[in-house]
This record gives sequence, structure tokens and C-alpha cells, in this order.
Amino acid sequence: MSNVNNYNGQLTYGRGYVYSLQYHIVWCTKYRKQVLTGNVAAQCKEYVMQIAKDYAFEVMECEVMPDHIHILVNTKPQFYIPDMVKILKGNTARWLFMRYPQIKTQLYGGHLWNPSYCVTTVSEHSLSKIKEYIQKQPVK
Repeated sequence: MSNVNNYNGQLTYGRGYVYSLQYHIVWCTKYRKQVLTGNVAAQCKEYVMQIAKDYAFEVMECEVMPDHIHILVNTKPQFYIPDMVKILKGNTARWLFMRYPQIKTQLYGGHLWNPSYCVTTVSEHSLSKIKEYIQKQPVK
């Protein structure tokens, strides 16, 4: 899924600063339970996109796997990455539990996400490679 809004590797200009910040973020379900399938996965992806819109960062790529999520984001320097991840994980868990309460019964303790995550910075040279990697995640 590509939501690149005219992103072509160019710099963005803010008030008194210039930036180009992309991050590849991955997080897993608790105990790597494969609960993100079918409609749950599709809804999770929609929630991620809605959160990005609400908080003014751009999801350039997003793939929801049965036990983890990959996203590639383009964001402002003011956005603290741990806050972004907390918002994404917290809101998606809350919305998914409200819409699909049966998920909670499949998880020990009722927590959807593992507390850890992985985040890597992306340079203009690796951007296309990471986008391609995320796009190839779904098993067809």
C-alpha cells in the first residue's frame, strides 16, 4: 500500500529548519500470536492510516502480517519516535479490541502488542529498498 504524497526524496522546509526523516518501524503481537488476519488485518491497516492522518505524519508503506506490522513513515523532526509508536500501538489495540473482542481471548493477559519495537532510520539510498521489502512481506 503506497500513500506517498508527492514524496520524491526532497527536503521539507519548516520554520527555521530543513528536514527529510523516514523511519522503518516494526512491532509484534504479544507472544507472536497470529491474530492479525483477514478483516482484523485490514482494519488494523486502516487504523494505522487514520492515526497518521490525525497526528500529521505520513505512512509511506504499511503491511500487516499475522503477528507483526511493518510501517515506513515520513515525519517532522518534532515527532518523538517513542511517542509515535505508543500512539500507534495503543490506539490500534484499543480500536481492535472494541471491534473484535474475541482477539483478547486469544492473548494471555489481554495485551495485543509486545512492549518492544524496532525502528531504523532510512536514507535516500535505502528508501526504495525498504519500500520494496515491506511490499514483499505479505505471503501471496
